[in-house]
Amino acid sequence: MDLIDTHQHLIYRASICYGWTAGLPALANGDFTLADYHRLTAGQGVIASVFMETGVDDADYRAEARMVAGLASPPSRILGLIASCRPETDDGFTDWLEECDGLKVVGFRRILHEISDDVSQSATFRRNVRAIGASGRPFDLCFRADQLPLAVDLARACPDVQFVLDHCGVPDIAGGAFAAWQSGINRVAAVPNVSCKLSGIAAYCAPGTATTATLRPWVDHILHAFTPARMIWGSDWPVVNLGTDLPGWIGMTRALLAGLSEGERQAI
Repeated sequence: MDLIDTHQHLIYRASICYGWTAGLPALANGDFTLADYHRLTAGQGVIASVFMETGVDDADYRAEARMVAGLASPPSRILGLIASCRPETDDGFTDWLEECDGLKVVGFRRILHEISDDVSQSATFRRNVRAIGASGRPFDLCFRADQLPLAVDLARACPDVQFVLDHCGVPDIAGGAFAAWQSGINRVAAVPNVSCKLSGIAAYCAPGTATTATLRPWVDHILHAFTPARMIWGSDWPVVNLGTDLPGWIGMTRALLAGLSEGERQAI
């Protein structure tokens, strides 16, 4: 089972500011570079990646995409970038979409689980997300489990846009909040223009408890709700280090998907 990593972060502190990492000892110091990533994935069957914007400080989100575009040439194995954007404002939005045509950008994301819930509900936000869809590119949804109704509303309001739900809807695995998350996932999966990314969930386990056994019921429900045809995989490196390490997550992935047919694994 070859893997294409659709959620590869990179951290280069000399060029870009990552304020959100300050309170996380596993991520607060040092760089997490493309060379580090290649070292960790050597021999692991990861054949390519898609860079995912890393939630950089607001002033740096365009600089990040420009920097990574410069890295995304052979032998990087980076197929493209998912860039950050600010659909909630028209100021510079169209110019940024046009610039991204030359930056190997294949999708966009605005992290929504740490800002006001009403941001994704504005007419401006939805009009600009529709413009992303009209450009032929998807939009990644980053919502917490308790915000999944917002994801449903946005996807239904933009039926011509392909959405990707990041991190299986950010479940509270440590808190055991399965039933509410399950209900939310069922509602999201009922919207046909939403797919789901199997990524990030090891970080939501209680410290030291991220195992295949712990994750299996959550992953099994994603497989049931979305089916492999509407799923993709991502490492969420280096954020994955909050729950396990990158080789560990790859091993868990293979174990969690081992019961699928070859065709189903290939679909993911």
